[in-house]
Amino acid sequence: MAPVTSTETEQIGIFGAQKRALLAENAGLAEENQRLRQQVAAATEQLRELRTQVVATDEVAALQEAGIYEYRHPLQDAVAYKSRLADIKDTLKAMTSQRTAVKSATSWTVNGSVQKGTAMVREVSKLMLRAYNAEADNCVRTLRPHTLQASIARLAKARDTIARLGQTMSIQISDAYHRQRILELELTADYLVKQEEEKERIRAERERQKEEEAARRDFEREKTRLLKEQAHYSTALARLQEKGDATGAAGMQERLTQIAETLEAVGRRAANIRAGYVYVISNIGSFGENMIKIGMTRRLDPRERIRELGDASVPFRFDVHAFIFSEDAVSLETELHRRLEHCRVNQVNRRREFFRTTPAEVLALLEQVAGSHLLEFTEIPEALEWRASKAGLTQAG
Repeated sequence: MAPVTSTETEQIGIFGAQKRALLAENAGLAEENQRLRQQVAAATEQLRELRTQVVATDEVAALQEAGIYEYRHPLQDAVAYKSRLADIKDTLKAMTSQRTAVKSATSWTVNGSVQKGTAMVREVSKLMLRAYNAEADNCVRTLRPHTLQASIARLAKARDTIARLGQTMSIQISDAYHRQRILELELTADYLVKQEEEKERIRAERERQKEEEAARRDFEREKTRLLKEQAHYSTALARLQEKGDATGAAGMQERLTQIAETLEAVGRRAANIRAGYVYVISNIGSFGENMIKIGMTRRLDPRERIRELGDASVPFRFDVHAFIFSEDAVSLETELHRRLEHCRVNQVNRRREFFRTTPAEVLALLEQVAGSHLLEFTEIPEALEWRASKAGLTQAG
């Protein structure tokens, strides 16, 4: 074997060094690859968790938009919430004036001057607090109950940004101040919902008063008409008695007795605020099939109430399926609502008296409930306007 020359030895050394470098590089790449794989796995897991949170937040938002809201700080009424919010404003002002809203460095100097450094930190802290408060005020101003969590997250991000920008001087919004502003957001969301609830109650009370006033006018008109009729027949009776017409007088007296009985019945109806008509109506053109409304009215003519419900707020008039008179129509309506609870469309606002069921099913329930007098019943809605409109659209198409 020929001896290895120095040149060959040098080349072997170079190749060996290159090989070792490649091996080291491969090892480094393998470690980097492993590290990147771990980061990807961690990021994937974090993304999965974030998606779960987003879904949960979306579900909460959807429920809150539908009216299903969970109060974080239950109070009696909107006035109580306004009082608490005013207290928070006072607390925020006090923390600002006492310089506890912002934490910052205490040993900062400018050109060797502690006094100048303190003044500079104070001025920068004011700017940072102003920026944070501007974001917080904007969150309060644009807040909707279903956006509460997004607003809290937005405010937390603003606080983190200020901490990052003020890191050199250790400037950050204090925990206590941030908690007060979050509490302000939570109470504002509660206040908005409570305010809407109270508005709804006021609307319902006004509607009830309007209905009661209409019923009262009905009773007064009917009483006035009957009294005039009674006076008319009394005069006629006196004349017949003067003429000695016993037969005519007897007929007139019978009519007067009927009028007196009717007057007494109207008086009882006016005095009994629970007596009235329970109605079962539908509006297939507005709400579709198998959707009925069960309500109650004290009007002498319940159809007046149905005509009011079919005003310009719905495209078609309501159809009547049943009128039920009861001396305790309030309890009858409540009992029907209770038995059809599983069919209720709006599970949040109990004043919305719509149920996904059929008139026939309501009739079956009425047969089980005592104390009601079914005056009329129609299973298939007439829906003349809707059927005519549908036919017209079909022809036009």
